[in-house]
Amino acid sequence: MKLKMVLPMALAMLGIACGIHAPAGAADLAIGMGFDIATLDPHFSNVTPNSVLAAHIFGRLVAFDSNRQLQPQLAESWKNIDDLTWEFKLRRGVKFHDGSEPTAEDVAYSFDRPATLVNSPSPFTMYTKAFADKQIVDKYTIRFKTAAPYALMLADAANIFILSKKATSGLSTEDFNAGKGMIGTGPYKFVQWQRGNRIELVRNEAYWGTRPQWDKLTLRMITNAPARVAALLAGDVQLIEGVPPADIAKLKGNPDLRLYSTVSSRMIFLNLDQQRDVSPFITDKLGQPLGKNPLKDYKVRLAISKAINRPAIVDKVMEGDAIAAGQLLPPGFYGTAPGLKVETPDAEGAKKLLAEAGYPDGFGLTLHGTNDRYVNDAKILQTIAQMLSRVGISVKVDAMPLSVFFARQNKLDFSMSMSGWGGGSGHPNTYLKGLVASYNPPKGYGSNNIGRYSNPAVDALVDQAFVTIDPVKQEQLWQQATIIVIKQLGLVPLHYQMNVWAARKGYSYTPRADEWTLAYEAASLK
Repeated sequence: MKLKMVLPMALAMLGIACGIHAPAGAADLAIGMGFDIATLDPHFSNVTPNSVLAAHIFGRLVAFDSNRQLQPQLAESWKNIDDLTWEFKLRRGVKFHDGSEPTAEDVAYSFDRPATLVNSPSPFTMYTKAFADKQIVDKYTIRFKTAAPYALMLADAANIFILSKKATSGLSTEDFNAGKGMIGTGPYKFVQWQRGNRIELVRNEAYWGTRPQWDKLTLRMITNAPARVAALLAGDVQLIEGVPPADIAKLKGNPDLRLYSTVSSRMIFLNLDQQRDVSPFITDKLGQPLGKNPLKDYKVRLAISKAINRPAIVDKVMEGDAIAAGQLLPPGFYGTAPGLKVETPDAEGAKKLLAEAGYPDGFGLTLHGTNDRYVNDAKILQTIAQMLSRVGISVKVDAMPLSVFFARQNKLDFSMSMSGWGGGSGHPNTYLKGLVASYNPPKGYGSNNIGRYSNPAVDALVDQAFVTIDPVKQEQLWQQATIIVIKQLGLVPLHYQMNVWAARKGYSYTPRADEWTLAYEAASLK
């Protein structure tokens, strides 16, 4: 089957690809971000904070808008030459920040670069492994070859930032972190990074799309939620992300503020070590290392799931601003599986399952997680520990900064940990391919499969879905894979976050399901 899609320049002229707000004169914008930045390298770590920053500075062939719809960026059109070949035509008149022109050679280089980086805590290769070959047709035309029909080429391309080969060839991640190579085609230019404090950007006056509204943009890293709210109230920033649930009612009643919210595609979940016979942070009730990994037992995983009262977490910890999760994506998203329900809390049932598995007195473990990445993450960890303790599992909590956590999690340091996955497109492929497909670096599968869950049936369904062009049949394959993963507890879903932004009066923000806070989605109403 040949699938063609050609989008005209008119979309870009309307500003869809980069935000819909027209400039309203000189202005500066300061945003209070709920995360810290671990790296400036746009290809090193596939986590939302790094990609949000990169989206201000670098362009992509295509990108998702606030409604999860693909729009053209550096590619003005694309089409299938045949079932194995995608052709992209680059937009004319685009300039890198140094004045040079991006070409097909820069695109090919940018898609090759992620595979050259070592020790990535979350590699971008999950988006590039499907491309068997690249052909530069001419300066403005590139073709990607796949080994088999591949229906998700565009979704994958939306995750790869295009760099200048001339400006960045040979640069390491450490070089990027020193400010080198920050030459993109995006609406803002890099000025400086004060690690742990702020990133300063200025408007790219030669930007190809809608001219950015803000002369100067400051992204302030305020990982402490009360401090972030205080900065907004004091007028130190004009917009904040990650409004803490406990403050929503108060802020709604403040006439000087406006709130903007939407359901998030981010699922918060537990990773369980399902690979090792002996797991590093599992003990008996006396604290001595346990010679057997109970998390490999389905009954134990089910007991853990039944011990967790998700509605209570939503109501008490999240103040109602979350949705209890029974699968990978929230209701209404493409690929959600009908019939999967949120696990009903059942402490007595959990105790019975533990006894049947050979742990009538329970066991001990350490639950690892972040204290500065997800909404109320440290509180959630403590709440889960209390719930598990009621069924006989003695839990110690070790919460740490995200920069430490993800590096350790990638090394499989933990037995059980709490993570989040947003899958910017809100498409099930990134969840299934990245989180639960069997770990297989050559294929780009399982890059974030921390528990090393593995099921050949799931892998086969994912493989089949990637080559199925028919959207209805493809969705059925994603649903079948999801059902298997959830029923086997390849991971333990907890809840979906609500994305809430707050802005000073006179400013607005277009809320996004992918949690991305982008300056070009903010506007001055003055």
